Amino acid sequence: MQKAMVIGIAGGTGSGKSTITRRLVQRFGNDVCVLSYDNYYKAQHEVPFEERVKVNYDHPDAFDTERFLKDLRALKAGKAIECPVYDYTIHDRLEQTKTLRPAKVVVVEGILIFASQELCDEMDIRLFVDADADVRILRRIVRDVRDRGRSLESVMNQYLTTVKPMHERFVEPSKRRADIIVPEGGHNLVALDMIMERVRAHLAQ
Repeated sequence: MQKAMVIGIAGGTGSGKSTITRRLVQRFGNDVCVLSYDNYYKAQHEVPFEERVKVNYDHPDAFDTERFLKDLRALKAGKAIECPVYDYTIHDRLEQTKTLRPAKVVVVEGILIFASQELCDEMDIRLFVDADADVRILRRIVRDVRDRGRSLESVMNQYLTTVKPMHERFVEPSKRRADIIVPEGGHNLVALDMIMERVRAHLAQ
C-alpha cells in the first residue's frame, strides 16, 4: 500500500483551517481522510456541566494527545480507527464513535497540533493558516452562536479569558514549526493551488 501523506493544518480559531480542509476533501474525495484534534478533547463524563464550562479548552492539557497519536499512527499504517465524537454543546465526548478509514492523504487539523513536537514529527507537510485577530473573533462568534448554541456573552468571555491568552502562549509560537504559512486561509487561491498540486503529485506516484 502506498505510504500515506500526512498534512497538518494548524492556526488560530476562525483562521480558515476548516475551509482548506473542506477544499481538499471536495477535490480529492475518498483519497483524503480528516482527523480533527477537536474530537480528542478529554472525556469528562464524571464532571458536572457547571464545572465543564469552566475548563480551559484552549490549553494543550485539554486534549487526549496520546490517543490522537495512536489513532494517527494507525491510519498511517493503513488501519481503520474508531474516532471519538465531541459535542460542544455539552462540553464532553459522546458515547458513540465514528469509524474513520485510512486514505492516501491524512489531513490533521486543529489549533494546537503544532504545539506538540511529537505530533509534528508524524506530519509530512505542516501548514499554518494565518488571519487577523479581528477577523478570527468575528468568525468564532458567528460559528459558536449559530452552530454551537452559545450566547454572545459566553463567547466573548471565553475569548478574553482563555482563547486569546492561550493563542498568544501556545498557538502563535507554534507557527515556527510550520513549513508553509498561509495568509487569509481558504481565500488564498495561490496557496491552495500549491497544496492541491502537492497532493496531486503524491496521488500520482
